[in-house]
Amino acid sequence: MPKVKRVSTSSVPRPESAAAPSRPVRPPTLPWIARRRMPEGALPALALFAAVRFAGILVVILANGVRGHPLVKSLAHSWDSRWYLHIAAHGYGDKIWISPQGAVQTDWAFFPLYPGLIRALSTILPFTPGQAALLISWIAAGVAAYGVYVIGHHLYGRGVATALVALWAAMPHSVELTIAYTESLFAALAIWSLYCVLKRRWLWAGVLAALAGLSRPSGFAIALAVSLAAGYEALRQRGRVPVSLWAGAVLAPLGWLGYVLWVGTQTGDLLGGYFKVQSAWDSRFDFGLGSARFVKALLLHGGGAVYPVALVIVAVGVLLFALLCLERAPLVLVVFAGVLVLLVVGGSGSFSSKPRFLLPAFPLLIPMARALVRTWRVRPAHAVVVYSGLTAASLLFGAYVTAVAHSPL
Repeated sequence: MPKVKRVSTSSVPRPESAAAPSRPVRPPTLPWIARRRMPEGALPALALFAAVRFAGILVVILANGVRGHPLVKSLAHSWDSRWYLHIAAHGYGDKIWISPQGAVQTDWAFFPLYPGLIRALSTILPFTPGQAALLISWIAAGVAAYGVYVIGHHLYGRGVATALVALWAAMPHSVELTIAYTESLFAALAIWSLYCVLKRRWLWAGVLAALAGLSRPSGFAIALAVSLAAGYEALRQRGRVPVSLWAGAVLAPLGWLGYVLWVGTQTGDLLGGYFKVQSAWDSRFDFGLGSARFVKALLLHGGGAVYPVALVIVAVGVLLFALLCLERAPLVLVVFAGVLVLLVVGGSGSFSSKPRFLLPAFPLLIPMARALVRTWRVRPAHAVVVYSGLTAASLLFGAYVTAVAHSPL
């Protein structure tokens, strides 16, 4: 019987359909932020944002020159900026101020992340604290604007995203995105935390919310928004959610809560110490009594240009929040914007400062952005005129409050 020659099956070519599926070679795992691609249209929108805010800086410098003031000093050394720079240089507990009413105001009212970054940057690089403060604010403003675009693009597409960034750059009080204040830093952290919630990146959302809570008292708003969104998601999924969701919900309030408790330990009153510190600055939640008294006094006795404009901005903010609710925007955006509006309306303190507290509340601009896009599609010239008017008003008002008015920012 003849021997059968065995042929190795590995040497016999196989049909294409019978070939073993090849495994694609995957690139090394990177953090999700590093793997992101810039959405279409982001660069033009960010260029517009940068152009508007750079024009705002130039108008402020020009106004200072006309009035014979140092050209750029007001950008880094206005009102609260001086407190942040002092904390960066000397730490906490080194500066107090006695108000005209006799209240002892301390630097514990100011949250630590921004002065900490100023100190770190001015230590590492050959910058003065004022220069470091401005650099941080400008970079954070760009990061925040990109976050606004990404959220707008994710929810509504390129047109609304571009309009959102454009309107955010031209808000009447957007000058405070480019001075040594915490609004830019807080907005950048809070906005990207909101995006992480929309993309179900719960751990990142919690970490960013915790950092935002270390930058401003209003960090409470993003902490509550993230935690409530996580709770709603857990209810919707009947508890079948990843551990990262619970981790993000727990992490979100830790920055704000940690600083509040630390101030309590410094004052000897763990739970109430921070709120007593804020009360000395006439900053407390009084359910709108202070706002009502201000409106009454303004109507009876009038006031400088800053105060009527501030009242209009706050009133428009309330109206835009109602429209945002009608838009059926995502819960996390509604909660974040709503808490900021509530803190502005229900809190006491200088009314001239209230518009900047609404700066991070970019979801309020969603109804305006969608209306602007609709106008652009039907009557582009009208949309250009409207936006040009808003931009001109923003630049002039920003220069006025920074270089001319003596009202608190």
